[in-house]
Amino acid sequence: MSLQSIHRKAAIVGVGTAGCGAAPGHSDIELLALAAGRAVADAGLTMADIDGLATAHLSAAMWPLNVAEYLGLRPRFVEGTTLGGSAFVGQMLHAALALAAGECSAVLVCYGSAQKTATMSRRERLAARTLLDPYTYEAPYRPYLAPSSYALMAARHMHEFGTTPRQLAEVAVAARRWAQLNPEAYARGPLGIDDVLAAKRVSDPLGALDCCLVTDGAGAFVMTRSERARDLPRRPVELLSCATALWHRQVSGMADLTRTPAAESGPRALAGAGLTVRDIDVVQLYDAFTINVILFLEDLGFCAKGEGGAFVEGGALAPGGRLPVNTNGGGLSCVHPNMYGVFEVVEAVRQLRGEAGDRQVAGATTALVHGNGGISAASQSTAILAVS
Repeated sequence: MSLQSIHRKAAIVGVGTAGCGAAPGHSDIELLALAAGRAVADAGLTMADIDGLATAHLSAAMWPLNVAEYLGLRPRFVEGTTLGGSAFVGQMLHAALALAAGECSAVLVCYGSAQKTATMSRRERLAARTLLDPYTYEAPYRPYLAPSSYALMAARHMHEFGTTPRQLAEVAVAARRWAQLNPEAYARGPLGIDDVLAAKRVSDPLGALDCCLVTDGAGAFVMTRSERARDLPRRPVELLSCATALWHRQVSGMADLTRTPAAESGPRALAGAGLTVRDIDVVQLYDAFTINVILFLEDLGFCAKGEGGAFVEGGALAPGGRLPVNTNGGGLSCVHPNMYGVFEVVEAVRQLRGEAGDRQVAGATTALVHGNGGISAASQSTAILAVS
């Protein structure tokens, strides 16, 4: 089956979030269950209607088993591929294929993490991640991951194209301005360019405010075949296309520190949708670090390679700017519980359904959602969504 074969064949019919920010006393799966319940109810369905499950977790290899048991599901279709934060964007393709093949009728895509308030110490979390991620070539240098990987990308972009710290700061400030319009966002206080530049350095040239939040949170959405979606209570948001690209694992494996696999996933997804970047009304980019947004804008085709810094200047991504990016506040100011991709999908759906309140982008009918996974821009998934 080609990407064109899923064009408008599946739709997102319900979304939900829970515990965004700090949710003390909740476990990962408890938060997931809250968001999942809200997404299913939003779709006008019950858990008994769910016969497909897509989920992932960085610390549990068989996480779909945990989720199915906890939610009382007996899914006919299960997807548990863990590609980091891009997982839930990429899983839309697999869900759409399963729906088109008649393997299931309603797929729940869900994630939850109590990363901020969990009792596990930072040392224990790092030890668990080391077991999952043996950085053979980089370990002797004791990098501070993930910031060190993205700091290398930022430093190379600055060296090669003249990108400045002030341009990186524009990304963080734009995200905060969107967050200030979003009551669900965790960080809503004032933020200016000088604040970002003055923040403590984390991994040069990145400062603390160039890095995403560490929060709790859960997100979920429900997909059905498009013909069924039309009979459900919410306006369906159809999947036009979805593509994933993988080129490397560690940052030392990148052929070019300024070019990510988004340069492949983006054009494939847009071609499958029959659209170009000029047709996109709203953009959700995985902003684990400010440099991510600049790299992805270039690689996805919104501007030429090396022009991302200039592209974001002057509040171009903020409310009222030339391109609405990360309209919920993104991982930099809204929520980031380790894997952020599911929240991008939720925000895109809310925008396309016209339910985003003060941050609503007028007349939005198309959205590009782009997920980033691994701690070195290793996995990239791009999805194109639209309403009729």
